[in-house]
Amino acid sequence: MEDSNLFDIKIVTPERLFYEGKASMVEFNTTEGELGILKNHIPLTVIIEPGVLTITGEEQPKNAALHAGFAVIEPDCVTIMAEIIEWPTEIDASRAEESMKRAQERIAAKSPDTDLDRASVALKKAICRLNSIK
Repeated sequence: MEDSNLFDIKIVTPERLFYEGKASMVEFNTTEGELGILKNHIPLTVIIEPGVLTITGEEQPKNAALHAGFAVIEPDCVTIMAEIIEWPTEIDASRAEESMKRAQERIAAKSPDTDLDRASVALKKAICRLNSIK
């Protein structure tokens, strides 16, 4: 018998179908804040901010580093179009730590030559990667 609390989730990138399955809850960051989706959520389209995506379903929760994209939420389906998303096994932790340190140094230096928006995004992505592998 199928669990009536489950809904479909599909995550696609320009390169691949990242994930397709059933979930009881999906959580991720948006430009408006953190969002948790359950079945029968009101229809909504949101822009994704870097953060950890958590899929709770029939198995253990799955985490991934979700960096950018948008999501279309329907009462019985969530579709995420991700520019970049990575499973924890795809992340090089030492590289993410180095990236975080470089971004922090650029921001702290306050050099007029530094693109602070770009450094801030790099910092968010590095933190996202590190948080997803914890």
